[in-house]
Amino acid sequence: MATLGDVAARAGVSISAVSRVLSGAPDSRVSAATRQRIVDAASELHYRPNFAGRALKSARTQVVGLVVPDITNALFTELMHGAEDEATEHGYTVLLGRSDDVRPGGEVIARLIGEGRVDGMALQVGDGVPPAGLDDLLTTQAPIVLVNSSAPGHSGSVVLDDQRGAQIATGHLLELGHERIAFANGLPRSFTAKRRHAGYKLALDGAGIKVPKQYETRAGYTVDNGRTALRRLMALTPRPTGVVVANVNAAVGLLGEARKLGIKVPEDLSVVTVHDSWTAENTWPPLTAVQMQFYAVGRTAVRSVIRRIETGETSDEVVTDPPPELVVRESTAPPHPRG
Repeated sequence: MATLGDVAARAGVSISAVSRVLSGAPDSRVSAATRQRIVDAASELHYRPNFAGRALKSARTQVVGLVVPDITNALFTELMHGAEDEATEHGYTVLLGRSDDVRPGGEVIARLIGEGRVDGMALQVGDGVPPAGLDDLLTTQAPIVLVNSSAPGHSGSVVLDDQRGAQIATGHLLELGHERIAFANGLPRSFTAKRRHAGYKLALDGAGIKVPKQYETRAGYTVDNGRTALRRLMALTPRPTGVVVANVNAAVGLLGEARKLGIKVPEDLSVVTVHDSWTAENTWPPLTAVQMQFYAVGRTAVRSVIRRIETGETSDEVVTDPPPELVVRESTAPPHPRG
C-alpha cells in the first residue's frame, strides 16, 4: 500500500506538502501545477488516506460497518435495526453498505477498513460469493464478524438457528397430516441452505417419513428461484402435497407461480416458509412462516464486533434466544383427500 512518502517522491515534493494537499488543509500554499502533480501521483500509486490517523493515532472512529446483500430487503431491515440499537448502547455508529462489491478484487473492505473509516465490520455476503472468494476477503486482520455464514479458519460469526427454523416449518406440515413434503432450498453451496436442509431432514426422519430425492430443489432464495422450484416440483409424480420454502422471498415467487399454473394454495399444495416479514403477511394467501430472529442477530453481531475491537476476543455464536416461532396463516391446511 502506497504511503505519503511514496506520493511525495513521485511528485518531487515534501511529505508535508502532500499531507496538506490531500487532506484539503486551507494553509496548503502550493501552486496549481504542484497540487496537480501531487493529485496525479496519488492516483497513479492508488494511495488511500488513513482517515483514522488524521485524528489521534490511538483514537477509534467509534463506527462499525454493517454490510448486507440488499439494504431494501425486509429481512435485513430487522437486522439493521438490531445492529443500530446495539451500537447506540455502546456509543458507536453503524455505517451501512451493500455487499454487491464484496467479492475478490472488490473495494468495500479496502475502503471501509483499509482507510480506517470503521473500527470493525459485520459482514453478510450473498450466495453469489463462493467460499474461496470469502476466504480472500478475510485476509485482513481487522475485526470482521460474519453474519449467517462462516469461513474455514476464520473465528467470528453470528448465525440464525436455521436448523431449528426448518425443523419447525417441516413439523407443522407433518402435524397437519402431510407426508409428501418437498423442500424448496437455496443454492447447494449456501451456508444457510445446508443448515436448513439438516432441519428439514431431522423432522422427516423423526416422523419416519421418506421422500424422493427429487422433492428437494436447490434453485436459490430469490423470487424467480421460487418460481423455478415450483415448476420442478409440480412436474413430479406423485406431486408433493406440501412444501417448505427455505426463504420468504422465494416463497413469494413460488406462490405467484402457483397462481399462474392454477394450483390452489392450500387446497392443492400447502406452503410454509422459513422467515417471516411483511411480505409474507401480505401475499395471497398470507404465508404461514417461521419467524427468525434477525433483530437479535443484528444486535449480537455488533456486540461481537465491538468486543473484538475492544478486547480482541472472538466467538462463533448461534442465536437461539428468542427461538424461532411459527406464525400460522392461510397457506397451510391438512392435505386434500384426493391429494
